[in-house]
Amino acid sequence: MGKKSLFGLALATTAVVLSACGNEDNHYYSIATASTGGTYYPIGVGMGNLWTEELIDQGIRATGQSSAGSVENIDLLRKEEAQFGILQGLIADQAYRGTGIYEGSAYEDLRTVTMLWSNVEHFVLMNNKIESGTISDVEGTSFSIGPQASGTEQSTRALINGIGLSVEDVSPDYLGYDDTISSMRDGRLDGGSLPAGVPVTAITDMYASGVRATVLDVTDEQLDSINELYPVFFRYEIDAGTYPRQEEPIYTIAQSNVLGVDKQQDADQIYLLTKILFENLETMYEVHNSAREMTLETALVGVSVPLHLGAYRYFVEQGIDIPNELIPPEAEEDEQE
Repeated sequence: MGKKSLFGLALATTAVVLSACGNEDNHYYSIATASTGGTYYPIGVGMGNLWTEELIDQGIRATGQSSAGSVENIDLLRKEEAQFGILQGLIADQAYRGTGIYEGSAYEDLRTVTMLWSNVEHFVLMNNKIESGTISDVEGTSFSIGPQASGTEQSTRALINGIGLSVEDVSPDYLGYDDTISSMRDGRLDGGSLPAGVPVTAITDMYASGVRATVLDVTDEQLDSINELYPVFFRYEIDAGTYPRQEEPIYTIAQSNVLGVDKQQDADQIYLLTKILFENLETMYEVHNSAREMTLETALVGVSVPLHLGAYRYFVEQGIDIPNELIPPEAEEDEQE
């Protein structure tokens, strides 16, 4: 059974359970995440558990569901098969604006709730292929750009294009993280892209097992060039010692993983869910280390898609300065009522 079928089966099962309760005031929210082995899934499940535990007396239940990741999550939101989706910032931006893989099919009803955690870019390359120590060194190498149709593939293409190269300038492979490091260890691959929350298990394994490879830096000039095309990236420093035998900081970049939602979702409900989330961050921190990046101060970092009206109301209430581009178009109508 495919991942979409499993997602649909999970939703159908939950719908049956809720209908059996016989309460028309029940609200069920599915949170589309990614595969069970990544970070999206445990954080989505933890968020669903939090909302359910805090709001079950109000008829609210939420569940994290596995999926194929950001690209499928956009599709699930469009089809109303999921009410929330954890999204790579780049994918959310492209979907909303109708660029990249969404050219001609913009999802203008997409809104965001908050930044969740940083998706940190890790371009790794065998040491014998390194010249400048920056991501431009991937030119002419055999390089995994991530599984086909994945968020990793899209972000890798964005970074390569952003520095004036194209995938044709490398010999691309389409591997997952563990397979990338394994192929490098066996001498079948020069490098690969492994964006994720720090630390990345596969890269810890790379350093610990003696693979003679390094995570490449991204210069300020490269960051500016990338953001001219894809304005969702920001500076991120990986501290020395984060990985075994990593003696120097790594000056890379990151994009935000964001919580996406359709604008049609009820504003009062989204306000309540946003409020509960931020009033119980300590619970989320216990779910996964990456969740510790979630704070009111960082809620809008790397977010480029307008906020949902409910989340917007909450952040205004908390005194957060909302950039004009993140104010939902619905806010003006809301203020006139």
